[in-house]
Amino acid sequence: MLIVSLAIGTANAVTVDDVANAGTKRAEAGAKVQATIEKLSGETRDIVSKYKTELKVLEGMKLYNGLQQKQVGNQNEYLNDLNSSIGKVAVIERQIVPLMISMIDSLEQFIKLDVPFLSEERNGRIINLRKTLERPDVSVAEKFRKVLEAYEIEIEYGRTIEASSSKLNLGEKVREVQILRIGRTAYLYQTADGEETGVWNSESKQWEVLPAELYQRQVAKGLRLARKEAAPDLIIIPVPAAQEVN
Repeated sequence: MLIVSLAIGTANAVTVDDVANAGTKRAEAGAKVQATIEKLSGETRDIVSKYKTELKVLEGMKLYNGLQQKQVGNQNEYLNDLNSSIGKVAVIERQIVPLMISMIDSLEQFIKLDVPFLSEERNGRIINLRKTLERPDVSVAEKFRKVLEAYEIEIEYGRTIEASSSKLNLGEKVREVQILRIGRTAYLYQTADGEETGVWNSESKQWEVLPAELYQRQVAKGLRLARKEAAPDLIIIPVPAAQEVN
């Protein structure tokens, strides 16, 4: 009986230790597995978070790329329109240069046939226009603007009244005179002493003396009006008869 009891006691002691060790190992293993799971879970959350962030970035990039593609498309259309416009501008430039030359020639001829006032200034303007056309550093638009400006100046002359001093060859001597220009309707002179009054004859291209009793006071009044030395008033001046157009 004693031997049996010892054998049983020994067997029970081994079993308890084994069970305890096994439980400890399982607990340790479970703790390691739990730690591993928690680590993997944390890493997974980080990966998922980064994935979601990258998805948002990717969506943003898709939207941005879509917008850029539209902008590129619009820019290509703009470039095509621009190239087409440039081609048209080249055609227009080839057409407008001869037009400007013709306009300047016409203006020069008009000045030659017109009343001879401000001749140096007006002819100088024609010379400058021709020089401007030859300049490569001036745009076609600016050249055309200057031509139109010259026309506007000539048009304005027909709306103004002007008095000026000059010297004219009258008969056999040069005399100091006052010139009265009323638009392009009349171009008259009166000597400084007021004794002689005359008018420019556009047909004969020369000055003609007017009857003093009819026009001396009228032209003198016109000169005062042009200088703003008198209130606006009516004056009587000789007007050339309109020419018939065939």
